[in-house]
Amino acid sequence: MRVFCCEICASESKAGGVLVGMSDPRNVAHAKKVTQEKHHHQAKAKPGKEKKSPSPAQNQPVEAAPAPVNAEAAKAEQKPGDLEKSLAVLSKLKDLEFHSRANIETLAELSLAIEEELKQREFAEAIGALYSAQDAFHSKIAAFIETYQKKCESLS
Repeated sequence: MRVFCCEICASESKAGGVLVGMSDPRNVAHAKKVTQEKHHHQAKAKPGKEKKSPSPAQNQPVEAAPAPVNAEAAKAEQKPGDLEKSLAVLSKLKDLEFHSRANIETLAELSLAIEEELKQREFAEAIGALYSAQDAFHSKIAAFIETYQKKCESLS
């Protein structure tokens, strides 16, 4: 008699699927995943089974919560992950700004090489346009980061 890690593997065997020993890393990984999913489903099911009848406190009418009046109460109503997600976005924006600054420095070096060292004046205007566009991008993203950072500070 063969032992299978899950119903899916057993049904594949009945359907004529290819069986490979458990030494195959894919099978080991699959078995681990199935075990974790079973454990997860059992953990989810346990809290629901323990409560069979509502307690007397649950039968009481629920009073309406007062509407938030001040800014601090409004902050408390924010979703719990908003600050963390906003900080992740801010981090990515700062990363973009860093690379933008590096691009500006690289374009400046290339511009000097094209114009001064290689004497390729026909490309000077094109590299100048690229430098200007990157500089404009850098200015805009720096201003946006400043604004977004204030928003993140208001969330905390």
